Amino acid sequence: MDKQENSISNYNHSISLLERKNLVITGVKKIDNFDNSQFILETIMGYVIVKGEGLELIKLDTLQGNVTIKGMVNSINYVEENAKKNKDESILNRLFK
Repeated sequence: MDKQENSISNYNHSISLLERKNLVITGVKKIDNFDNSQFILETIMGYVIVKGEGLELIKLDTLQGNVTIKGMVNSINYVEENAKKNKDESILNRLFK
């Protein structure tokens, strides 16, 4: 596992968005969570949250850390790890109320 993470960290991180419908992200360590409206990805530059409509995972290359997403992209945000954890905790709190 460490060897795979080291090989991903050797790659650059980039985001390429074409016509708000085709998104390619490089330097992805792992996908934490995804559905048709949101993707939470851990990249070598921090967490990225992609929000949109009809989002689909088209391609996942775990060796090189590339992810391709198709659908209408409304926002792409970088978040700090602590902010992501707080958001997850608030979601869990809402589910179990």
